Amino acid sequence: MTAAASPDVQRVGARIGVFGGAFDPPHNAHLALAKAALKQFGLDALYIIPTGQAWHKSRELIAPRHRLAMTRLAFEDMLRVVVDDRELQRAGPTFTIDTLRALQAENPQARLYLFIGADQFAAFRQWNRWEEILELAIICIADRAQSTLAQAQFEAYPEYSKHFFKLQLPLMPVSATQIRQMMASGVATAEAIASLVPEPVARYISLHQLYSSR
Repeated sequence: MTAAASPDVQRVGARIGVFGGAFDPPHNAHLALAKAALKQFGLDALYIIPTGQAWHKSRELIAPRHRLAMTRLAFEDMLRVVVDDRELQRAGPTFTIDTLRALQAENPQARLYLFIGADQFAAFRQWNRWEEILELAIICIADRAQSTLAQAQFEAYPEYSKHFFKLQLPLMPVSATQIRQMMASGVATAEAIASLVPEPVARYISLHQLYSSR
C-alpha cells in the first residue's frame, strides 16, 4: 500500500472507491477514470488495486513487481488515492468479492463504490459471487462518450436498479493492448508512448525494456 496516501475513512458514511485492473501498463485513461471517480462520487479515498492471478485473463501478465511499481508511479501525485497490493500478495486466483469483503471489514462504517468498464459490466454475471458484490458495493460503470452501454444492460438487474450508476468519461482512444503492441514492435520508445502513459511510467517501461519482443 502506498505510504504517502492514507486518507481517514473510518468515519460513518465515508465513501471508498475501488478500481482494480491488470494495469499492464497503467495509462492516461486509467488516470482520467480515477479523477472522474473522485470528483463525481465525492470519494474520501480511491483504492487502486492491481490484479493478482486474474481468473479471466488468458494471456500472461507482466511480473507483479513491475505492474505494482508502474501503478505507484502513475498515481503517486493524486490525492486521496491508495495503491493497494493485497491482490498481488494473495495466492491463487484473484476475485473481486474477496477484496471487497476485506475492505468492508477494515472500514465497517464506509460505503464501497466499485468502478468497472462497460465491457466488464457486460460479463458481470460471470463474476464470482456477483450477487454478493451487489450487496456490498455500488457498481459504477465507466461510460465513455459514444459508448454502446445500453439501458437494457441495467434492466437485466431489475431488483438491483439502485445499485448501478454511470461514471461519465471523455472518449480516450488509448488501451494497454495498444501500448504493449507499440513496444513489442521494436520501434516505439519512451517518447513515443509519452502521450499515452504518465511520463514516469514511460521511463520505467523503457528502463526495464518491458513488452519488448527482443
